[in-house]
Amino acid sequence: MKLYDAGWAPSPRRVRMFLTEKGVDLAAAGIERVTVDLGAGGQFDPDFLRINPRGTVPVLVLDNGLAIADSVAICRYFEALHPEPCLFGATPIDQAATEEWTRIVEHEGYAAVVYAFRNRSRAMVGRALAGRWPEMPQIPELVARGQAMWGCFIDRLEARLADRMWLATDAFGFADLSAFVTLDFAVATRLSDGAFPPAIARWHAAIAARESAGA
Repeated sequence: MKLYDAGWAPSPRRVRMFLTEKGVDLAAAGIERVTVDLGAGGQFDPDFLRINPRGTVPVLVLDNGLAIADSVAICRYFEALHPEPCLFGATPIDQAATEEWTRIVEHEGYAAVVYAFRNRSRAMVGRALAGRWPEMPQIPELVARGQAMWGCFIDRLEARLADRMWLATDAFGFADLSAFVTLDFAVATRLSDGAFPPAIARWHAAIAARESAGA
């Protein structure tokens, strides 16, 4: 198997953190890690596009040639192979809560960062959507939308974490991992200055202290 990865991008980082939490060592599992240089446009190299025509990372290529080109799908695959520790919820209620909060993170938090970053950054001119598309012009109004969405997302996250340790269930899980990566992405792209309100700051520090945060 091969895992096509990229060092700084949030979706590949989510997979690396997940595998670390699972205790999956790529070399020991016989998985080759292939780094795609996004800064140099490696995701648009013809050889890579034959693997994933969407031009996005991460991608997990199985021994039978099947390519799984989505970070959540890759994590789901490894969750099935390595059920413990369970990160997607051990009970139907926990699974539903994990799914709900993961979608909130992606649709409200991560989307806010993407709107603001891709419609503001000079490096993203003509590439306002991730992956392989026709030329996509930046829309300045979407920067303001992203900023507004981010403020609402932070308020929602702070309220949720005010009286609980973890986001979706009583244990650290995939929703926490996803939100942590999203907050760090917001800081890296300067949508956030990293001065989080108290409940989020406590939660973020707890995850930052985990081994997986350095993956």
